[in-house]
Amino acid sequence: MSIPVTELRPGITVEIDKQVFSVVEYNHIKMGRGGAIVRVKMKNIDNGNSVERTFKSNEKIDRAHVERKKMQYLYFQDDQYHFMDQETFEQVAINKDIMGHVPDYIREQDVIDVISHNGRILGVEMGTSVALKVTETGSAFKGNSVSNVMKPATLETGVVVQVPMFINTGDSIVVDTRTGNYVERAKQ
Repeated sequence: MSIPVTELRPGITVEIDKQVFSVVEYNHIKMGRGGAIVRVKMKNIDNGNSVERTFKSNEKIDRAHVERKKMQYLYFQDDQYHFMDQETFEQVAINKDIMGHVPDYIREQDVIDVISHNGRILGVEMGTSVALKVTETGSAFKGNSVSNVMKPATLETGVVVQVPMFINTGDSIVVDTRTGNYVERAKQ
């Protein structure tokens, strides 16, 4: 399905020369004389390279049909993460190269979005924050409960994040999955 380039927005996926791109930035520029142009920065889904393209505002571009499926994480084996489709119970193995930073924050049984195009898995996405249990951290000492002093904490997935001094082993915390930063103590 073709759409006018003026309808492009960040997050939309398009297909150019049989390659799938995700729009990162969109800029509509009106010229003093003549027609307007659309400058688009896109990320190639296959190799991660960024590309900038300029289109005339009356051009059309093919929209890539990307499918998102909720899948449950089962286990990791031989550099592959194994997931199960929540509807068909079909199992799928995803190479760790495609997973990005997601393995830092998922536990067995967690459900995430698996993104595919024409049956080929392009990537995975999870929520912007996740609650995880602290398995190891140094102890706090009196007087550091109000300041912004941070200490390292190992979470149940094995990732290490910086947390405030008042967080103890066994506490659950919320972590921003985009930055890896501590957000708050998880509500019980």
